[in-house]
Amino acid sequence: MKFKSILAAALAGIILATSGVALARGPWAANKGNTAGWQIMTPEERAEHQTKMRSFKTYDECKTYQEEHHKLMMERAKEKGLALPAMASGYGCDNMKARGFLK
Repeated sequence: MKFKSILAAALAGIILATSGVALARGPWAANKGNTAGWQIMTPEERAEHQTKMRSFKTYDECKTYQEEHHKLMMERAKEKGLALPAMASGYGCDNMKARGFLK
């Protein structure tokens, strides 16, 4: 079981590492500098979060999800005894709106 987890994590890492250029071309690319809780998310959660963020059509639905995600990551960090910085403006939904990807 442990081997499967290690293998899955390694494959996810390879996929994420090799797709970085393609992801950067999209409306938003998740990374440790713009995603609350990045360090406490699994590679699968990171990919799922990025896909979700890219799925929004309006700023309001994006912002609602982003705020809920940040709250969830704050709770998870608190359980682990970690502190997350306050959600910065200019990232995620704000950036996507500024670039014309959200209405």
